[in-house]
Amino acid sequence: MSELPTTTRELDITLDRNSPVPLYYQLAQSIEHAITDGTLAPGDRLENEVSLTQRLGLSRPTARQAIQELVKKGLLVRKRGVGTQVVHSQFSREERLTSLYDDLVQAGKRPGTRLLSYQVGELEPDVRDAINSIENTDTDFIKIRRLRLSDDEPLAVLTNYLPARYGLTEEGLQDKSLYACLRSSGVNLKIAHQRIGARLMTSEEAELLDEEDPAACLTVDRIAYDDTGQFVEFGRHIYRATHYTIQSFLVV
Repeated sequence: MSELPTTTRELDITLDRNSPVPLYYQLAQSIEHAITDGTLAPGDRLENEVSLTQRLGLSRPTARQAIQELVKKGLLVRKRGVGTQVVHSQFSREERLTSLYDDLVQAGKRPGTRLLSYQVGELEPDVRDAINSIENTDTDFIKIRRLRLSDDEPLAVLTNYLPARYGLTEEGLQDKSLYACLRSSGVNLKIAHQRIGARLMTSEEAELLDEEDPAACLTVDRIAYDDTGQFVEFGRHIYRATHYTIQSFLVV
């Protein structure tokens, strides 16, 4: 996957060495201000640490601490082979029984799919335990693992487990959402239970999602049912915390 062209920006930064405010914090504030006022745009690359420290007369740990503060805030992201970039705007999604693919299209994004694996067989013990907690008589399952992209930017790793009787094919999953494939098979999805959490990505997940390890991710486990109350699929998904949020609406 090729990187989109990016711009490296050298900021005009002035540090006050007589101030009681730590230098790393002054540097972080200067960079954050450049992001909020538009001087640094989403996708712009920050000059590398060596250049930054030499130009401003700082130690590398000081510069690294400043950058890490902005990474924690979700303003910057470190990417392998690219450097430190201003993050793109987050994709925000409502809590609804919809596919990520369809939601991206609706938001004016260009979704993409890379099929990572397609297997038919038995379930892993932890997945079997989750599915066995509901009434289900299926024994053969399809396990599908996909990388979902938004405008060529990796956004999520989606792993889904479905009864093999649905007959989903690798070809169909390359250019359509999972739920679109199910609808084509006559499945009418009706309700789902999901659990949202967070954790650190594995090294393999960080590489797939183009994140610097360690990196945080949002996790969603979802069990979906059709309009007859029959089990349809179990999804175990992870999303880039720097690129994705979920909105919930509460009514009193």
